[in-house]
Amino acid sequence: MAEHSGIAAYIKEIGRGKDGARALSRDQAADLMGRVLDGRVSDLELGAFCLAMRIKGETPTEMAGFLDATHARLQAVPDAGHPTVVLPSYNGARKLPVLTPLLALLLARQGAAVVLHGTATEDRRVTSEAVLAALGVSARTSVTAVAPGEVAVLPTGLLLPGLQRLLDVRRVVGLRNPGHSLVKLMNPCSGPAVVVGSYTHPEYALSMAETFALTGTRALLLRGTEGEPVADARRTPRMEAFVDGVRTEVQPPQDGPLARLPDVPTDIGAASTAAWITSVLEGRRSVPEPIALQVEHILQLLTHEPATP
Repeated sequence: MAEHSGIAAYIKEIGRGKDGARALSRDQAADLMGRVLDGRVSDLELGAFCLAMRIKGETPTEMAGFLDATHARLQAVPDAGHPTVVLPSYNGARKLPVLTPLLALLLARQGAAVVLHGTATEDRRVTSEAVLAALGVSARTSVTAVAPGEVAVLPTGLLLPGLQRLLDVRRVVGLRNPGHSLVKLMNPCSGPAVVVGSYTHPEYALSMAETFALTGTRALLLRGTEGEPVADARRTPRMEAFVDGVRTEVQPPQDGPLARLPDVPTDIGAASTAAWITSVLEGRRSVPEPIALQVEHILQLLTHEPATP
């Protein structure tokens, strides 16, 4: 399958429908994604790949191969001698305020180096990048080392233009593709890192967990807020840690009715969300308990083995 620059042979394997499609090996998946990321496929082939994978679904082995190809091509954040927290932020705010910037700044306040990477996949949502810009944290224009206590906002296109092209297919066909899963699993750092992965649907919880275990990624996995890697301020979700392929539940989900609704902004715009985050950082409002717990678990993963509840 690797003798020509196109991906027609791969599409023939993965494009036989939900029941007839064949899963690729890790090496085949890496070769396929490498061709996509290098821009060696036509727009027609790229669209066919995205739709075929949307119907078939990615296996953890295929996703591991896609990650192999991605990590080999990324302009990685240099290793500065300390572990980094990685926050993939691609969904933004739809009905609830995007509080990923609060998570990033709380971690930085505790001395963590934080990389937040992302791009807008839908024009109507408020992005973490927009909220952080309102807080005075601008997106970087080059990939450099990140110091402890610093939040670096890295646009996806800066890390890997071919990956940005893959994500942009959604704007044309209106459907997610493997790129949207890939960015929530990848580690853009050359040194050690903790990837904070999030999902919205239970089936992705299973596939992401298997991929983290298969690749040996140190990670925290939870059901995020509208696809963002931050705990829902209204209710603490289950959180699972991954270290060297071992999966541990570190936070059980909150059960029962809520005693009270948290004090979160009703206006999800960038300016109002930034103002609310500032009030939390200045101590005029409390940190929502689910997010405070998430901070603790991430910091534990940065320096120690996960603590079970």
